[in-house]
Amino acid sequence: MFKLEEATIANMQAAVARGEISYKELALMYLRRIAEVDSCEGGHNSVLEVNPDALEIARAMDEERARGISRGPLHGIPILLKDNINTSDKMRTTAGSLALADNFAPRNADIVRYLRKAGAVILGKVNMTEFANWMTKGMTNGYSSRGGQVKNPYNHAEDASGSSTGSAVAVAANLCAVSVGTETHGSIVAPAMANGIVGIKPTAGLLRGRGIIPISNTLDTSGPMARTVRDAAILLGVLQGGGDYARNLDSTSLKGLRIGIYGEANDENVEFNAALERALNALAAAGAAITPDIPGVTPEAPWDYIGWPIAKHEFKRCMDHYLSTVNAKMKTLQEIVDFNEVNSDTCLKYGQTLLAECLHETDGRLIADEYIEALHRRQKAANDLNKIFADNNFDILIGAAAHMGIAPLTGLPSGTIPIDARRNGVPIGLYFIARPFDEAGLIRAMYAVEQAIGKRQAPKK
Repeated sequence: MFKLEEATIANMQAAVARGEISYKELALMYLRRIAEVDSCEGGHNSVLEVNPDALEIARAMDEERARGISRGPLHGIPILLKDNINTSDKMRTTAGSLALADNFAPRNADIVRYLRKAGAVILGKVNMTEFANWMTKGMTNGYSSRGGQVKNPYNHAEDASGSSTGSAVAVAANLCAVSVGTETHGSIVAPAMANGIVGIKPTAGLLRGRGIIPISNTLDTSGPMARTVRDAAILLGVLQGGGDYARNLDSTSLKGLRIGIYGEANDENVEFNAALERALNALAAAGAAITPDIPGVTPEAPWDYIGWPIAKHEFKRCMDHYLSTVNAKMKTLQEIVDFNEVNSDTCLKYGQTLLAECLHETDGRLIADEYIEALHRRQKAANDLNKIFADNNFDILIGAAAHMGIAPLTGLPSGTIPIDARRNGVPIGLYFIARPFDEAGLIRAMYAVEQAIGKRQAPKK
């Protein structure tokens, strides 16, 4: 009897091969679970919209398999997408905004084309922090005017983190096999940590970003979210258009793995600090070579120092360009801001301070100078991080949660796996950073650590 909860991609494909379940039945099981634990009264509220064609797509994948056709490991596998990723179908792409509620994209995002080619069954879209948490200061993680509030499945009273909140919660709560999130500054890794799953933020530029509602072309990327490192690796390869990051993972070992500990374990939560210390002791006992206290390469508040000037300069241009490529009534950021003001009762629970600030900046020379300086700072920080790797021959850096902004700001790949839980039930994740475009090395290290000390626990509901 096939068990849906905690099933991996390999489990699902093996069950289909044995004739225990079809792809259509698998999709139906997930849709039933969404109704039972997510969209119901008191549910997690992570799934924003279900694809009305999902079962028909799954049936078509069954027919292909019956003819001996396999498109690869994601053939027939149900997946959910963050609501800022274009799908050319009957679903909307809104970034959680009511202003974009009529946005039926005319073409798939590039990563969606790859998913469809690989045979993935797109079950639906998931809720997110509106405009990827670029709408206003002080917005609650996981809230959008279109979808409402996403809840942490381990404890509804605690933060589910953002902005890929629904992507993380849906995977954690077993509402899909894997999901796709996006990140500008921690928006894959942070919710993955808070919801006890694996998240990978690839190197900036590894994955194509066309067809995704943007914040910053420089900083944005999509990435995989899964319950296991292997499943995240499979999905990353498909999102890239044909990579194979799951190859030879079983031969990966901690013995001799060179790990640098980036910064002090200075997370404000003592539970995290204790979990990190236990994890590092276990890794050392398993043969990893650990070097502590690697100094940071940016000053305090690196977002203010690097990320904010870049995103502020790029956002309006990126958003206006995106709107020119779709069929939504809104054609400019100005029109979105105006719509929200007219419909403030439903659209502006937390305001729109960031949208307005990006819209109304007037000193273009000052902004450009600030932007160029921030790009130089970003490159220097990236060079300094790369020097740490080179000088010490590190395979990987591991950092406290306080440092997880450095990888997206410098463009380096990063990821997380669950290793423990707090007393309130919310999971604790371990944070990894790798060299640029060394996703294979990142995944090998994450897999080795996962096999040694990983502690993924499903939520009770």
